[in-house]
Amino acid sequence: MSAVPQRISKKRKFVADGVLFAELNSFLEKELAEDGYAGVEIRPTPLRTEVIIRATRTKNVLGEKGQRIRELTAVVSKRFGYREGTIDLYAERVLNRGLSAMAQTESMKYKLLGGLAVRRAAYGVIRFVMESEAKGCEVIISGKGRTQRAKAMKFVDGYMKKSGQSSKQYVDVAVRHVNLKSGVLGIKVKIMLPWDPTGKKGPKDPLPDVVRIVAPKKSDLHVSTLA
Repeated sequence: MSAVPQRISKKRKFVADGVLFAELNSFLEKELAEDGYAGVEIRPTPLRTEVIIRATRTKNVLGEKGQRIRELTAVVSKRFGYREGTIDLYAERVLNRGLSAMAQTESMKYKLLGGLAVRRAAYGVIRFVMESEAKGCEVIISGKGRTQRAKAMKFVDGYMKKSGQSSKQYVDVAVRHVNLKSGVLGIKVKIMLPWDPTGKKGPKDPLPDVVRIVAPKKSDLHVSTLA
C-alpha cells in the first residue's frame, strides 16, 4: 500500500489492505517467533499508519534502547513503500498469553523442537489454557511423530463452539508447522474465550444461547400472593 494519497476504488483498497496485513503478519511471524509473537493490528490515520505488534516478551521486540523496533520500522517502510515518518511500529504486551492461540502454538512448537513428547506438550498447553479461565481448548497435532506412520491426534477440554457467528467471535485459532527430523508436524490450537463485559479477556457480547434468569421483584411477589 503506497503512502502517496491517490484515488483508488474501494475494492482495490480492501485488497491492498488485506495483502499488506497478510505479508506483514507472515514477516513478523518469522522474525519474532522466539519473542512470543501473538498478532498484529494496523491502524491507518490521516497523517501516518500505526502498526501495533502484540507479543508476550515486548522487551525483546523493542530491543536495547529501541534499536530492534527501529530496524523493523525501516524494513517495513522500505518493503511497502512508506516514506520516512509515515509509519510507526509499537509493541503491546499480551495481558493473558493463556488466552492467545498464537502464543500457545509458538510455545508448543519450541517444546516439540526441544524433544518433549507430543502428548505431554499438548496436555501442558491445555492445562495452562484452562487455568487462564478459558471456556474450552482443542489441540490437533498431525504428522509423523515418533512412529513410522503419520497420524492425527486431537486433545480436547471444556466447551467449544463449532459453527455460527459466536464461533468467529469467541474462538481464537492458530496454526504452526514444526520441522522435525522425522518429518513435518502440524499444530492447530483453538481456544474458546470467556465472556467479559469489559472486553479485556474475551468478547463483550454474551453468547446467544446463554439464558439468564432474573429474580422476581418484591412487588410481583406481593401481587401473586394476593391473587
